[in-house]
Amino acid sequence: MSPQSDPMTILLQTAPPEQAVTVDAGATRTDPDADLIEALRSGRNEAAEALVTRFGPRVYRLAARITGNARDAEEVTQDVLWQVFNKIHTFRGQAVFGSWVYRITANTAYEKLRRRSRERHEVSWEELSPTFDELGRHAAPITDWSPRVEDPAMQGELHAALSQAIEHLPPELRVV
Repeated sequence: MSPQSDPMTILLQTAPPEQAVTVDAGATRTDPDADLIEALRSGRNEAAEALVTRFGPRVYRLAARITGNARDAEEVTQDVLWQVFNKIHTFRGQAVFGSWVYRITANTAYEKLRRRSRERHEVSWEELSPTFDELGRHAAPITDWSPRVEDPAMQGELHAALSQAIEHLPPELRVV
């Protein structure tokens, strides 16, 4: 079996082919990024720059594939590299360093997607409410914002909130 078709070589290949790690069943493996790991752990000044240079583009590409958004991918890349730099002491070396970095990248990117989907369904009161001047008068023309609330669940919540607010009004004002 050639080294390229060996399943262990394929599984451990986290860098370009010329840096692939080949492992025999009983042999110990050396991480191709051992020098970077040592530099990060010892807190050397050039370690952060080396981390960004070596992993920045790969982290960005993975984040971009997951998030589908360049701005989110940039944020994820920055977060991941910061986490790796600050949490290098938690790296146990049971896997190749690159796979640890990629796992952090995937987790961070998926969390970004979850936050984005939660934020997309929220509508702030400031977006919907009219603006007032210092005397309490409308500062801008009032627009019909009801068509902006397209989600039936949000329409139900809005209806319930308005009904509850109207119920708290004095009887003579409820009629209006």
